[in-house]
Amino acid sequence: MHSVESSNLIAVGYDEERMVLRVEFKGGVTYDYFDVPLREYQGLMGAGSHGEYMNVHIRTSYRYQRL
Repeated sequence: MHSVESSNLIAVGYDEERMVLRVEFKGGVTYDYFDVPLREYQGLMGAGSHGEYMNVHIRTSYRYQRL
């Protein structure tokens, strides 16, 4: 997990082999997003706004599970 500067997110991690993106949100809630391509993780980490990228590109596009 890598800490990020965001108003909504605390940390982001990615398992390239399993294509699982793990996102910890402020408030302590963590989600795994499945079948996320590496390019999406790279896009998220390079975005000017991590929260906006998460909302537009990932949140409703991939299957997820709350941990």
